Amino acid sequence: MNFLDGHLYPENQPPLIITAAPYAPGWIPSDFPEDIPVTMADQIQKAVDCYEAGATVLHLHVREEDGKGSKRLSKFNELIAGVRKAVPDMVIQVGGSISFAPEGEGQAAKWLSDDTRHMLAELDPKPDQVTVTVNTSQMNVTEHAGVEDFEGLSRGFPHLYATYKDMIVPSNPSWYEEHIRRLSAAGIQSEFQVYNMSSFESIERLIRRGIYKGPLVMNWVAISGGMDQANIYNLAHMLRAVPDGAVFTVESSVRNVLPINVMGIALGLHVRCGTEDVLWNPTRTGKMSSVEQIKQLVRISGEMGRPISTGRQAREIMKIGVFYDSVEETLRENGFAPNRPGAHQGFLRKPQ
Repeated sequence: MNFLDGHLYPENQPPLIITAAPYAPGWIPSDFPEDIPVTMADQIQKAVDCYEAGATVLHLHVREEDGKGSKRLSKFNELIAGVRKAVPDMVIQVGGSISFAPEGEGQAAKWLSDDTRHMLAELDPKPDQVTVTVNTSQMNVTEHAGVEDFEGLSRGFPHLYATYKDMIVPSNPSWYEEHIRRLSAAGIQSEFQVYNMSSFESIERLIRRGIYKGPLVMNWVAISGGMDQANIYNLAHMLRAVPDGAVFTVESSVRNVLPINVMGIALGLHVRCGTEDVLWNPTRTGKMSSVEQIKQLVRISGEMGRPISTGRQAREIMKIGVFYDSVEETLRENGFAPNRPGAHQGFLRKPQ
C-alpha cells in the first residue's frame, strides 16, 4: 500500500469497518457467562447488539443449546437466517475454523475433515464471506499471552492449554484451492486470513494463476505462535506488499487487540474485536464484552474524525458479491502489477 501526504487525515480514509467476533468458540460459556451467547435467540440478539454498537461485519460461529461449539451446518444455516432477518445489512462472515473448539470441559478441541469444511460453500442461506486460511501453519494461541490471561478460565485447564498450544491450522494447497473454487462458484467471497509474508505471497500466486478471481479482502492475524507477532515492524512489512486495492483488517489476541486496532484506525485500515480474541479490558482488571469493545473503537475512531462504516458501505468497500472474469482484471482491480509478458523481470511501476 502507498501512503501519500495526508494519508493520516480522516477525509482521505474510508469509513472504518469493525468486524465483531462475539461467539468465542475457543472459550466455554462459563468463562464469561454474562456475554457468551448460548441459545439461538441469544446468538441472534448478540449480532443485533454488535451491529447497533457499530460493527458491520459479523464473524460467525455457532453453539449448540448445551453451550458446546456446533459442528452441524444446519445450526449455521439457522443462525445465518436469523441474523439475515434481524440485521439484513450486516456482512456475515463464517469462520472457516468452525470446528476447532472444545466440545465440553473434559474434551480437547479438534478440526473437522476437509470434506466437511468444503460444505461451508453449501450453507443456505449463504454467508457473504467465509474465512480462508492459506498454508498449513502452527497456531499456538497461548504463545504471546501471559499465564495470567488464562487464570480461572477454561484455556487454563491443563488439557485445553496443551491442545491450544499445539494447535496447527491444516491448509494444504489441494484443500484451499478447491475450497476457493467452491466458494466462488457459490457466490461467496473468500476472506483470506494472512499470517505472515509467506501466506500473503501464496495468496498473490493464487490470483496470478487464476484460482481466485475476486476482490482481495484480508485479515492480518497477528497472534504469534507461528503467525506474525503483533508489532509495528511486521505490520509495516506486510503493508509494503499489499496492493492499494485490497481491503485490509488487522486482528490480534489477548491484550494486543486494542493497541493493534488503534494502529489500524490511525492508518486507515479496518479492525476486528470481540470475545473470540480477548475477554479482558486493557488493564486486566475486569472482563470486557464484545459490545463494550466495539463502542470503545467507535469512540476512538470518532475522536480521530474517522466515521464508522454503515452496513451498506461495508458491502461496497469489500465488494461483496463481486467476481472478475479474468486474471488480468483481477490483478488490475486489486492494484497488483500485471503478470509479466515473457522474458521480463517484472514491473517497477504499474501501467496507467
